[in-house]
Amino acid sequence: MTSTWSNPRHRPSGTGSPSALLILATAALLVSACSGSKGNPTTPAPSPSVGQSTSLPRAGAPNVEKPLDTAAAEADPCSVVKSDQVQAFGGGPMDRSRVEHLSSGKVCTWVFANGLGTVSAGMNTGERDGLSHLYALNAQGSGLTTFKPSEPIDGYPSVVFANGGERSYACNLAVGVRNDLMYTIVATPGTGNPNRSDPCGMAAKLGRYAVQHLRAAQ
Repeated sequence: MTSTWSNPRHRPSGTGSPSALLILATAALLVSACSGSKGNPTTPAPSPSVGQSTSLPRAGAPNVEKPLDTAAAEADPCSVVKSDQVQAFGGGPMDRSRVEHLSSGKVCTWVFANGLGTVSAGMNTGERDGLSHLYALNAQGSGLTTFKPSEPIDGYPSVVFANGGERSYACNLAVGVRNDLMYTIVATPGTGNPNRSDPCGMAAKLGRYAVQHLRAAQ
């Protein structure tokens, strides 16, 4: 499978470009295409119930003990984390936020002013194995060039992952909010952003706000 992370069009810039969104889109394609699934390229899969699949987790993935209801987040991804919260940890003032419709579902991209980068996130409804899919790819030794289980996000398991083209100033983080669903975050802090040297820390902060919001809404 050709790496979807090495395309120069997907390199982050410090000008508020949608490059992080493109990386998120290819991340979503990675975790579906590498499994051989053939989803509709324009219509996200419908949201399942909060109940867990009896066949998951698998491939050594951790169990999500308290699955979250994500219907509201799937419908309006920008409502999960407020812009002022993103600004608080993002390293600079917010310019704007926007919702994009991807094959994996709706995604929110928060753009910082003054070329300080972007952070994008959304529920990956296009992959119904959740974190188990990333664990399976890692176990198979194919499809991933980075696979690092990281600290739980408010009790929910997470993995840093990539498929080539890794850069020190970009991080792709998947949080297992249910056994069959992950919340995928791409942080690309721009030059001058204090998070530039720790994009995964930036992604984890957004993930923490998102999980707290979802838990409070249960």
